[in-house]
Amino acid sequence: QVQLVESGGDLVQAGGSLRLSCAASGLIFSMYAVGWFRQAPGKEREFVAAIRQDSLVTVYVDSVRGRFTISRDNTKNMVYLQMNTLNLDDAGVYYCAAVQNRGLPTVGTDYDYWGLGTQVTVSE
Repeated sequence: QVQLVESGGDLVQAGGSLRLSCAASGLIFSMYAVGWFRQAPGKEREFVAAIRQDSLVTVYVDSVRGRFTISRDNTKNMVYLQMNTLNLDDAGVYYCAAVQNRGLPTVGTDYDYWGLGTQVTVSE
C-alpha cells in the first residue's frame, strides 16, 4: 500500500532552520507531484509548497517564499522541505501529500495520499 512518512520535525529557536523529509513507498513516485501542508493548533490546514514530478516547477505560499525550499530525489523516493529563518507562525504539524495528474494543487482535498505528519515547534 502507499505510504508517505514524514520526519525531521523538531523544536527549534526562531531564526533557526530545519529540514523535513518525506519518504514515499508503494507508488511510482516519479509520477506524482508532492506537496507540503501544515496545521497549527486551532487553525485550518494550510498549503506550504509543492513540487512537480520532474522538479522543474515549484509553488510556495507567500509567507514562506524565499525562506523554504522544496526539492525531491526520485531515485530515492524522497521529498524535502528546507526551512530557514523559522518564525513562530511556522509552527505546526507538517504533512506531505502526493497527487497524480492534477498539476500542482494547493488545495488539500485534491491530493490522493497523505502522511501522518511531523511536529515542528518554534520557540522564541
